[in-house]
Amino acid sequence: MILPILQYGDPILRAKGNRVETIDDRIRELAANMIETMHAAHGVGLAAQQIGEALQLTVLDISAVEDDRPSTLKLDGQDVGPKTAMPLVLINPEIDLGGETELGVEGCLSFPEITGDIERARSVTVRAQTLEGGAIQVEAGGFLARAIQHEGDHLNGILFIDRMRSAAKAALSSRLRRLQKETRRGVRHREPLVSETTL
Repeated sequence: MILPILQYGDPILRAKGNRVETIDDRIRELAANMIETMHAAHGVGLAAQQIGEALQLTVLDISAVEDDRPSTLKLDGQDVGPKTAMPLVLINPEIDLGGETELGVEGCLSFPEITGDIERARSVTVRAQTLEGGAIQVEAGGFLARAIQHEGDHLNGILFIDRMRSAAKAALSSRLRRLQKETRRGVRHREPLVSETTL
């Protein structure tokens, strides 16, 4: 089922997600719906907050990302082709950031038509639970690491505009205010401008 994606201005986007205590059929169905919603919106990541659930649950799929933004992936210490392991479902993720950082363009499904340069760690290590209830360790680099950090922020009520340099955010202030007003009035962007940078 394709779910509506909340836009900037909806208070739940600022909510820290509750830990998922029981991975049951409801959570599995929610994750499946989130994957379907993410694919329908041509995004590469979606957090539970973006569909109105304040939970520590996110889905990712970078398989459509062009090769000029490569990724690396290890699952439980084993090298895996990043595109073959998608979609990735992370429940209650704990993210450790690598030391080196880089600047890269990001967009967000909750911010139609808005992008910005965001500094992120080049690599991450994530400990999370799977839909089967088991534990998984994910070591990611490149674009996948960026996507995981973006979605991890969502799970804690942090939005990518919070990570923008102040001048860039100031330049977007009128568009952000307009989006907030539209959200309060119930106006939805039917066809958001998306690209492979939209998380």
